Amino acid sequence: MGGRFPGVSRREFFRYPLAASAIALLERAGFGRTRSGNQTLPVQEQSDLLIRNARVYTVEKDRPWAQAVAIKGDRIEWVGADGDALGRVSSKAKVIDAGGRLVLPGFIDSHNHIDSGSDPDILSLFGAPSLSEIQERVRKFSSERPDLKWIQAEGWNYSIFGDGGLPRSSDLEGLTGGRPAFLVAYDGHTIWVNKAALHEFGVTKNNHSPDVQKDPHTGEPTGILIGFSSGVSEGYLKHLPSRSDTQEYQSLQTNFAMASGFGITTVIEPQCTLQHLKMYDHARQRGELPVRMQVALYHRQHTPASQIDHFSQVRHTFNNDDKLRISAVKLYSDDVIEPHTAAMLAPYTDRPGATGKLLWAPSEFNDVAARIDRLGFQIFIHATGDRGIRTALDAIEHAQRVNGRRDCRHQVIHDECLSPQDIPRYHGSGIVACMQPRHCAPDITGQWAAAVGPERSKYAWPFRSLRDSGAILAFGSDWDVAEMDPLIGIYTALTRKGLDGKPEGGWIRDQTIDLETAIRGYTINGAYANFAEANRGSIVPGKYADLIMLSDNLFSIPPEKIRDAHVLLTLVGGREIYRSPDGHSILQK
Repeated sequence: MGGRFPGVSRREFFRYPLAASAIALLERAGFGRTRSGNQTLPVQEQSDLLIRNARVYTVEKDRPWAQAVAIKGDRIEWVGADGDALGRVSSKAKVIDAGGRLVLPGFIDSHNHIDSGSDPDILSLFGAPSLSEIQERVRKFSSERPDLKWIQAEGWNYSIFGDGGLPRSSDLEGLTGGRPAFLVAYDGHTIWVNKAALHEFGVTKNNHSPDVQKDPHTGEPTGILIGFSSGVSEGYLKHLPSRSDTQEYQSLQTNFAMASGFGITTVIEPQCTLQHLKMYDHARQRGELPVRMQVALYHRQHTPASQIDHFSQVRHTFNNDDKLRISAVKLYSDDVIEPHTAAMLAPYTDRPGATGKLLWAPSEFNDVAARIDRLGFQIFIHATGDRGIRTALDAIEHAQRVNGRRDCRHQVIHDECLSPQDIPRYHGSGIVACMQPRHCAPDITGQWAAAVGPERSKYAWPFRSLRDSGAILAFGSDWDVAEMDPLIGIYTALTRKGLDGKPEGGWIRDQTIDLETAIRGYTINGAYANFAEANRGSIVPGKYADLIMLSDNLFSIPPEKIRDAHVLLTLVGGREIYRSPDGHSILQK
C-alpha cells in the first residue's frame, strides 16, 4: 500500500483476508490506537488547539493558502499567517507545530460501502494475477479453515481470464474439500461458484432465472451468477452462513479505523439497509462513530414503491445531528461492463451480439425517480454503460419536469462509459458526477477496455471532459471494490496509471486532471454534492475542524509519488481520531 501501512507491503496486504488478519496489519500500522496511547480528551474538555508552521491549503479560491489554523471546540475559529497565530489562542492551548507539512480539509469519501469487507471468514483475492494464483489461495484457505461450512472469497478480477471470458465452476473443483464455494468479483456484481454451491442453490439446467449464466452448447449452468450488487441474485445469500451482530460491528469498527487513518472524516454510505442504519446509530450513541456519515437507503428493483414513503418516515427519526444523516435513495439503472451486463447504446466490441440491459423499464424508472424527488430526497443512480447513464439522466430530468426544478444535487454514480452527447447534461441539469478514480486504473481495467473498445474508451471515466463542461465531480473509493485511500484516488486521477506506474504516460491521458481539481473532488465538491458545504469541505472559520496533516506536500512532489504519501494526523471536530506511528513527535505543548 505504498507507505500507508508502515511495515506492510502491498503484496502482503493483498494476501490477507480483509478482516481479522487485516486488523493485525492495521494494528501494526498504528490504526485504531486513538483509545489508548494516543488518547485525546473528549471535545467538551479539550483546550483550544492551534496548528501552526503549516502549509494550509484551504480549498477556498479567494484565499487558497494559509500557515495556521486555530480551533475552538469543534469549529475552526481562525485561519491566517503564522506570525499572528499565537495571539489567537489561550495559554492553555495545545499547539501542533506542523513543521511545514501540508494541512488539508478532511477527505470526504462520497461512495464508501463502509459496512463491507474486513471479514476474517472471507478470503481476499485482490491482486491475484492468474487463475492458478486464485486456485492456490482458495486451496490454502480451505485447508486452514476446516471450521467453515462455506468457502467465501472476494476480489477476483475479470481481466485475468482474457477474451471477455468468465471462469467456470469446474475451475474450483477439488479445492474446498467438497464444501460449496462462493467467490465475489472485485466489483461485487458477479458471483463465481462451484458445483456444490449450485446444488445448495438448487440451480440446474432447468433453472430459467436471468441471473444464471449457462453454457450455450449444453445448457448447463457455468457457475456464474450476475447482478449481485444490484439485487438480482441476492436471494442466494440466504443459503450462506449468517454473521452475528458482534461480527458485523467488529468489521465496521475495523473499517472506521481504516477510514480515520486515511484522513476520511465524512463517509457517504451509498447503499444502506435499515439493519445497517441501526448499527451506525448504535455506534453513534456509544460514541464509537469516529467519522461523520450520510447514508442513502437502497430501493431495489421489484420493491413496492410504498417503501419510499417508509424511507421518508425513517429519515425524520435519524436526522438529528451532523454525525449521522439520511440524505438519499439509491437506484440502479444497469449493472457492470466487464461481464457485459451494463446497458450500452451499441454492441460490446468483444461481444458483437450483446448490448446489456436496463434493470428497469424506462417509464417505470422515471416514475420511481419522480416519487423519490417529490419527497425531497437526493437520488443516487448507479450507471456504468452509456445507455444506462443516459437512462439515469433522463429519469432525473423527468423528475425535474414533473415536480419542478429545485436544488436537488442528484447524483449519477460511476459514470464509466459516457456518450459525449450526454456530457453537457450534467451541468445543465445540476447533476453531480460521483466517480471513483481508482476504477479507471489500467492494472484492473483490461477486460473493461476490451469490452468497450478504443473509440468509446476515449470517454472512459471522463474526468476532464466533465470538469470542462462545468459538472461537479465528487470522488469516492467504492470500498471495498477498491482501496479506501483517497491518496490512491488522487494519484490515479492525475496519472491514469496503475499502482505499478504503468503504462508510461497513463491510460487515456486526455482525461487526467490537475491536483487542485482532484483535491476538490475529495473535499469541497464532496461536501457540496451532499449538501454539507456550509460546515465542511474547506478550511474557513465557522466550519467543523475536520482536518488532516500529510507526510508530504502533494503540491511539491511528482504526481507519481502521491501514492507513497500518507496521513499523519486526522481531526474530526477538533478531536484527534488518528495519529500515525511516525506522527508521534508532531504534537507539542
